[in-house]
Amino acid sequence: MKIQEIDHFVIVTENLEACLHFYQDILHMHHGMNGQQHYLAFGRQKINIHTFPGEFEPSAKYAGYGTNDFCLITTDDLEKVKNVFQESGVAIAQDICEKVGARGPMHSLYVYDPDGNLIEIAKYDEE
Repeated sequence: MKIQEIDHFVIVTENLEACLHFYQDILHMHHGMNGQQHYLAFGRQKINIHTFPGEFEPSAKYAGYGTNDFCLITTDDLEKVKNVFQESGVAIAQDICEKVGARGPMHSLYVYDPDGNLIEIAKYDEE
């Protein structure tokens, strides 16, 4: 078996309006619906949104609010990204720092979404 890429993952939100504001208005993801399921699309990936743990089956055994920690890649300057968060009232959990991602050296900035998920916004050094 060879895994090629991530297609989507799921987050659980306690407040759909606040969740959509963060991902749609601040991170500029596209909000859509697939039947009754909300999702956020960006690039060739998406985030499915559950409005309560176990909303759609099958689901994670221990699904909950604020239990995710994931990295999103940007091509934007991280200082500009930081300014957007600050202007939007989003607290910086960890300032810009050096990290190593799947493709090599990068710089990252960390924030929490409205449900407490840790979101790493990173830019690869070669971009």
